[in-house]
Amino acid sequence: MPPRRRAEGESPPRRTRQAKAVAETEGGAEQAPPFAAARPSPAAEKAASPKRIIVRIHSAPPHHNAGGEMALFSMLRPLAARGHRVEVWLSRYGKARDPYMLDGVLVVPLASRLDFGSAIRHADVVIAQYENVPAAGALARGYGIPFVALAHNPAPIIFKNIAAGSTALVVYNSLHLQAEAEAQFAERPKWTRPARSLVVRPPVFAEDYATTPGDAITLVNLNREKGAELFWKLAARLPDHRFLGVEGAYGQQIVRDLPNVEVIEQVPAEQMRDRVYARTRILLMPSHVESWGRVGVEAMASGIPVIANPTTGLSEALADAGIFAEVSDPDAWEASIKALDDPAEWQAASGRASQRSKELDPAGDLVAWVKAIEEL
Repeated sequence: MPPRRRAEGESPPRRTRQAKAVAETEGGAEQAPPFAAARPSPAAEKAASPKRIIVRIHSAPPHHNAGGEMALFSMLRPLAARGHRVEVWLSRYGKARDPYMLDGVLVVPLASRLDFGSAIRHADVVIAQYENVPAAGALARGYGIPFVALAHNPAPIIFKNIAAGSTALVVYNSLHLQAEAEAQFAERPKWTRPARSLVVRPPVFAEDYATTPGDAITLVNLNREKGAELFWKLAARLPDHRFLGVEGAYGQQIVRDLPNVEVIEQVPAEQMRDRVYARTRILLMPSHVESWGRVGVEAMASGIPVIANPTTGLSEALADAGIFAEVSDPDAWEASIKALDDPAEWQAASGRASQRSKELDPAGDLVAWVKAIEEL
C-alpha cells in the first residue's frame, strides 16, 4: 500500500523521525554472533523490488534460543540476502536494550523505546507468530498491509486469528498442522480462510550441526513438558551411563544432583554442535507435546539416534529414523537405551538418522517461502 500523500504545509509524521533513528541504528548497530555458518542463500540473487518486512515476535536470539525463534531467523536470512529490509520488533523485555543486527536482520528490543505501531504503518509485509498474531494481524489489516501468520502449534489464539479474514499467507511448520488447520477452516465461511498456505519445516542445515557424536545421553530443555522427570528417572536407573542435561530458553528447569549427570546452561544456537552434539550419543525427546522437533533434526545431522515420545509432530519429523516409546512407559525407554549399547544396533540407528537428515534438506522449502513473500 503506497504511503498517504501529505497535504501542503502538513508536518512530517512521527514515523519519519523514527525511521531516521532506526536507519542510523541499523548502520551502526552491534553485530550479534552469526546465527549459523555462512553459506550461499537458497535465493541469493537480489530481488527486483525489495520490500520492507516488519516481523513481530516476543524474543530473539542470541538471548532467547528456542526452536520457534531459531526457525524464524533461518527463514528471514534468505529474505535479507535477497535485499529485503527485514526488521524484527520484540514485544517482551529481555537482556538487550539497543537494536542489533543478526544475520542481516535488524532486531529492535522493546526496551529501545522505538514505536512499533509507527514502523508497521509503512511496511510492505507484516509477519507474526505465537502471541503476537492477534495484535500484529489487526494492525496490518487495518493499514491494508499483507499479513503473514506463522503457525507452530494449533493454539486457539493462533487459528482463531488466522481465520479472522484478510490473512494473506499462513505458514505451517508441518503437514499435520496444515491438515488440522484446514479441517477447522472447512467449517468457516470461505472469506475468513487464509488466501494461501505453505508448509516450511523448521529449517536445519546439516552442516551447521554435523559432528562426531560423543558418549552422553542428552535432553535439551529440562522443563516438565519436555520430559525432564523421565530424564532424571532414567539417569537414576542407569548409573553406569553418562547423561547430559541442557537448560532451555523457557519453562521452569528441573535440576537435580546425580553423579552421572552434568547440567549446563542454555547454549547459543551457534554453539550447539560443539557443546552439545559433539558430546551426545543418544538424544532423548520425551516431550508431552511437540508439533515438530527441531532438536531431533539437529541431532540427526550427526547420525545421533533419537528416542522420542510419538507425538504427531515428532512422528512426522523423525519418521522411520525415530525410536519411539510412550513417555508414560519408562521401562520402554530404558530398554531402548540399553539396546543402543550394542555397537551394531547403534550404527544401524545412526545410519537411519543420517538418511532422514538428508531428506529434510530445507533448500526447497526456503525457495518456496521467499517466492511466496515476494509475490505478496
